[in-house]
Amino acid sequence: MIEPKGVVHFSIPVSDLEVSRRFYTEILGLKFKFEAPAAGMVFLTAGEDHVILCKSEGKIQRSAAEMRRIHHAFKLEPDKYDDAKTFLKTNGVDIFEEEDRKSGVFVGRQFYIRDPDGTVIEFSVWDGTSVLK
Repeated sequence: MIEPKGVVHFSIPVSDLEVSRRFYTEILGLKFKFEAPAAGMVFLTAGEDHVILCKSEGKIQRSAAEMRRIHHAFKLEPDKYDDAKTFLKTNGVDIFEEEDRKSGVFVGRQFYIRDPDGTVIEFSVWDGTSVLK
């Protein structure tokens, strides 16, 4: 059996690398690390985790069910949660859903936005203590 130690990176398909690079760095606060234009990739970090924006050659399409269920989640410090929401709203980013889960998987406060291509991004204050069921 393979026993992964963790996740090295995850990739997000985008239609325009420069638009998405600005959104993810200037609005969402990820840190730019490296660009590989020939490969159509922009490398970013969120804390110690790596995210790659990958140029999609085809139109990015999602079914109605995928519009919310398929998403990427980033951690926020609890004391930064409300400031993050205010900053996003001030910059014209719609928070289309918010919840405060008291049970289940990944309990705590979280809100959801969409990137320029419609990919759903979650911001969560999950502290790692809820148990996966």
